[in-house]
Amino acid sequence: MILVTGATGTVGREVLRRLPADLRVRIMARNPEKVPVASRVVETVAGDHRVPNTLARALEGVSTAFLVTTDVEGDNDARFVRMARAAGVRRVVKLSAAAVLDREADDLITRWQRANEELLRGSGMEWTLLRPRSFMSNTLSWAASIRSERVVRVLYGSSANACVDPRDLAEVAARVLTEDGHAGKAYTLTGPRAITAAEQTDQLARLLGVPLRLEELSPRQARADLGARFAAPVVEALLQSAERQRAGAKAQLTDTVGEVTGRPAGSFRMWAQDHVQAFGPGT
Repeated sequence: MILVTGATGTVGREVLRRLPADLRVRIMARNPEKVPVASRVVETVAGDHRVPNTLARALEGVSTAFLVTTDVEGDNDARFVRMARAAGVRRVVKLSAAAVLDREADDLITRWQRANEELLRGSGMEWTLLRPRSFMSNTLSWAASIRSERVVRVLYGSSANACVDPRDLAEVAARVLTEDGHAGKAYTLTGPRAITAAEQTDQLARLLGVPLRLEELSPRQARADLGARFAAPVVEALLQSAERQRAGAKAQLTDTVGEVTGRPAGSFRMWAQDHVQAFGPGT
């Protein structure tokens, strides 16, 4: 049986769509009612990384697990790895981040991901690490200001990021979860080219057929904006990450999507075409 965590999130829901219909799949979610309806029959259980008895029930009978955690200041990974090993799980595929490879990156989030990777490597279970660059879908955070003001507000809008389509990441994850030959490997995943927020704004404007304006935030403005959504330590980590991007650390490309799936990674324009309605009126 395959256990999928994070099924209500950006990547998890796409992974579910790509797993073969004849596989036994269990979804663990804090709120099972939020799990997307799939075209396949799967088992859904209420579970929380922070509640050991629910995690134990979710892991019972599982051979392979897809691990997604988001609590940067918690110990969810350590608990999951410990309990998965005790439950007899054979393989864990973990969603990590490409920043772990950047020796100059020392922010809170990157340190957390590095530590969690080490936990998995030392677990005694088979492991595979998926290290995406940022997601193209992060631009959905611009939707409200695009609809109401036709404005995109970002920090360092001319800095490039080799962002990846979450659907490509999910396709890689589905293959790693169901195929042999991926144990002990770490896959860094990017799109086909590095792209700036200014370029993304221009492409969205063309698809929407309306003029859009890019408004550069100052670091102080960005800190205030992020502070409305995240805890202070996470805000500082995100700002440090933005500085690394401005220095060019997030523009490097890989062809991992193509190597694993046999097809090229999708472009931002392709992703935007499929999601343009999210930026339009009435959404």
